[in-house]
This record gives sequence, structure tokens and C-alpha cells, in this order.
Amino acid sequence: MLIFLLLINITAFVVYWVDKRRAIHGKRRLKNAWLLGLSLVGGSVGGLVAMYLFRHKTQQKIYVYGLPLMLVVQVVGAGLWAWCGGW
Repeated sequence: MLIFLLLINITAFVVYWVDKRRAIHGKRRLKNAWLLGLSLVGGSVGGLVAMYLFRHKTQQKIYVYGLPLMLVVQVVGAGLWAWCGGW
């Protein structure tokens, strides 16, 4: 599980960076569903770090409020999973 979380967060970070680079160079952008989907399946930390590090998507409310909310839900879910004997 920890390896999955590490990989999905690295992937989310890189994908946010790629989308930012494409935005800067006026190229075709990645769909929001990709960015949000990666964050939803566990990459919320990577997405949040990339969002603020690269100043990408910081004006869009779905990202500003959605990513922290996803992170809280993921942390609570992981805590419940561990508490119920998942580890």
C-alpha cells in the first residue's frame, strides 16, 4: 500500500508539472479528469504539492478546495482501514 501511494503521488506530481509546462508553451493540455482522477485515487499529496510549487490550477476552486478535501478523506479512510486491522 505504501509503495502504491508513493508511486501514485510521484505520478500525480509529474502529471501536474507536465500540464503546467504545456500551459506555458501553449500546447494541448491534459484533461482535468486526469489531474483530478490521479488525486482521487491517492495522489492528492503529489497534486497539492505540485499545484502550489508550480502555481498551477490555484485559481480554480475545484482544485483549491477539492484536493485538500480528497486528502482529508484519504487520511481518514487510511486511518479507519489501519484501525480495523488493515495493516
